[in-house]
Amino acid sequence: MALPRLFKKPADEPGKAWPAILIGLFVAFGGVLFGYDTGTISGIIAMPFWKREFATETNANGEPIITAAQDSLIVSILSAGTFFGALTAAPVGDLLGRRFGLMFSAGVVFNLGVILQTAATAQDLFIAGRFFAGYGVGLVSALIPMYQSETAPRWIRGTIVGAYQLAITIGLFLAAIVNNGTKDRNDSGSYRIPIAIQFLWALILVVGLLFLPETPRYLIKVDKYDKAVRSLAKLRRLPADHPAIVEELNEVQANHLYELSLGKASYADCFRGTVGKRLLTGCLLQMLQQLSGVNFIFYYGTQYFENAGFRNPFIIQVITNSVNVASTFPGLYMVEKLGRRNLLLLGAVGMCVCQYVVAITGTVAGTTNLPAQQAAIAFVCIYIFFFASSWGPVAWVVTGELFPLKVRGKCLSMTTASNWLLNWAIAYSTPYLVDEEHANLQSKVFFVWGSCCFVCIAFTYFLIYETKGLTLEQVDELYGVESKAWKSKKFRPTVHFADVTKEDEQRRMSLVEIAANQERKRSLQGDGHAVPVAAETLTTEKV
Repeated sequence: MALPRLFKKPADEPGKAWPAILIGLFVAFGGVLFGYDTGTISGIIAMPFWKREFATETNANGEPIITAAQDSLIVSILSAGTFFGALTAAPVGDLLGRRFGLMFSAGVVFNLGVILQTAATAQDLFIAGRFFAGYGVGLVSALIPMYQSETAPRWIRGTIVGAYQLAITIGLFLAAIVNNGTKDRNDSGSYRIPIAIQFLWALILVVGLLFLPETPRYLIKVDKYDKAVRSLAKLRRLPADHPAIVEELNEVQANHLYELSLGKASYADCFRGTVGKRLLTGCLLQMLQQLSGVNFIFYYGTQYFENAGFRNPFIIQVITNSVNVASTFPGLYMVEKLGRRNLLLLGAVGMCVCQYVVAITGTVAGTTNLPAQQAAIAFVCIYIFFFASSWGPVAWVVTGELFPLKVRGKCLSMTTASNWLLNWAIAYSTPYLVDEEHANLQSKVFFVWGSCCFVCIAFTYFLIYETKGLTLEQVDELYGVESKAWKSKKFRPTVHFADVTKEDEQRRMSLVEIAANQERKRSLQGDGHAVPVAAETLTTEKV
C-alpha cells in the first residue's frame, strides 16, 4: 500500500521512511496524557456528584459550591506540577536518556498522580494527585518533542513533531466524550472512571517504548558511538556500515564536538550568544501559545458556557474538541508545505480576528441572546481551527528544532516550563477574571486573548526563523550566519561540520568564518587548485 503523499520520502533520501515515521507518531501518543488530563478537569468540576463530594461550602439555597479560590487551585495545581516537571526534564532526559526518561515519567510519576486522584474523597488528596500527575505530564511534554526531533528525518520532522499536538487534541476530545458519558452518574464513578482511564494511556506508552531505540543524537552526546550507529541503522533500515549512516552520524558528532569546543554545556551557556536568542524565542513562543486563550476554552469552557446561559454546555465542549482534533490535520500538512514561519503568521492573524469578534458579540449582544450565542460558538470554533492548525502544533515543532545538542535538554525544559508557567497563570487567574464577585469580565475576557494574538503577529515576523527542510545541525548554522528572522527563508547551508578542522576549532572561528573558509576551499578545488586540509578533523575522532 502506497504511503500518503505527505509521507512519501524524497528520492535523494537514503533508507526507509516508515520506521522513523511510525516511531515518531507512536511516541506522540504521549500527548494523550497531556490532553486528557488537561481536558477531564473541565467537566469533573462541573459534575453534580463531584460538587457534593468535594465542596466545603454552600450557597444561600444550601447547594454545595466550589469557591473561585478552590476552583483556581484545583485546576491550576496541575499546571504548577507540569512547570516543575518540565524543568526537571533536562536532568531526567540527560541522565536516564530520552527513552527511559519517558518510561519513568509516564509509568511512575504520572501514575502516582492518577492513583491519588482516583482514591480521593476530599480536596486535599485530589489536589496532591493533580500535582503529581502534572509533574509527570511536564516531564513527558518536554521529552516527547526532544525524542521526536532527534529521530525524525528532516523532510518530515515538522509533521512528526506536530503530531504531538494532534495527540493532545485527541486527549482533550476523549476527555470531553468520557465526561459527557459519566456526568449524570450519582456515585463516585462519575469522576473516578474518567480519572482511572488514564492508567491505560500510560500503559500503552510505556509498553511501546520497551521496543523502541534510544535516539542516535543522545547516544552521541553520551559518547556511545557504536550504539548510535545501531540506533540510526534501525531507524533508517540500512546496514550499520552504509555510507549514509556514517555520513549522518559524522555530521552530528562533528557538530556536537564543535559546540563543545566553544564551551561547556552549563545552564549559563543557554543564555549566551545565538543560543540565548533561540531560548528567548522558544520561551516567548510557548508563552504566547498559552496567551492566545485556547486553554480558557478547554479548562473553563463547560463552566463558562453553563454560567453564561448557553444551552447544552457539555455538548458544546464536545463540539469544540471535535473541531480541535479535525483542524490539527491541515496543520500537519501545511507545516511542511507553507513552512513554520508562514503558518504561524497565518494562524496569528486568524486567531486575532476571531477572538475580537467573540468579544464584541458577547459584549454588545449579550450571551443570553440566542443568535449571539450561535455567532460566538461559531467563531470560537473558527478560532480553534486557526489555533489547532498553526500555533498548536508548530510551537512544539519550532522549539524542538531550535537548540544545539549540548544544551538541547536544558533549553527545551525551559521553553516547555514557560508554556506551563503561563498555563498555570491563566488557569489560576481566569476564575477571578470572569467571576461576578471579582473582575466580572465575562465575554470581555476575549479582548485580552485577542490582544495577545495581535502580539503573536509581530513576534512571528521579527523572531521566528524558517527551519523547514534543515537538519538540526544546519539550524545551528542558520542562527550563526543570519541575524534577521525575515531573511531566513533565503538561507542555504554551506558549512559541513565534518570538514571543520582542529585548527578551526582551536581558533574558535565563528560559523560565518568557517562557512567563508570552506566556501573558499571548495571554490579553489573546483578551479583545480590544490588546497591543503588539516589531516586531523573532527570526524576522525572516535567517540
